[in-house]
Amino acid sequence: MNTAMPPQWADVVLRILLAPQDRQTVSGDLLEEYRERIHPARGRRRADLWYVSQVAGFAWRGNRTWAGLLGSAFVARTALDWLLPTSDFHARSMVSTIVSAGIFVCAGFLAAWRSSSLRAGGLAGVATALIGATISIVGAALLLAIWHDAATLAAIEGSGGLGEVFTLPVLLVVPGALLGTLGGLVGGTIRRLAPHSQ
Repeated sequence: MNTAMPPQWADVVLRILLAPQDRQTVSGDLLEEYRERIHPARGRRRADLWYVSQVAGFAWRGNRTWAGLLGSAFVARTALDWLLPTSDFHARSMVSTIVSAGIFVCAGFLAAWRSSSLRAGGLAGVATALIGATISIVGAALLLAIWHDAATLAAIEGSGGLGEVFTLPVLLVVPGALLGTLGGLVGGTIRRLAPHSQ
């Protein structure tokens, strides 16, 4: 009997992502497949990578809507700054900040509500930030491929430059984790206090 174990941290993350009624069965099914089919065929390192990719798939499915909204908001803001330049970015920055914060809080709230785990909120914030950053970076690269005339390049420099466009979304992982945790605290608390939702 194969007693190989996938990375413990990945199983912890998986259990945080899942609804309470699914934790044992999904985790058990993945462990069984890992031990009986994947580990013998691929070896430890590739089997661990397979397991982590399965966990990442659950994170993707749980956060893709919020990440899509976040990435789309960044791409829209980037297009606005490049194609309709302004010298006063205060209003645009305020709207972008409120929208991003709202997305992170909602992602954390619903993740904690769904899983009955307060920790799910922070995890949802991180996943939303990372997936959203990927969408934003790809979107900005496509915008740059389409619009790269002198006026657009000047607008890019005037709005913070390409460095900001490609790094700022990644830097949102920390605020995403914090705001997702805040949403998770609210969602998890309400879920625990609502007897009919159990």
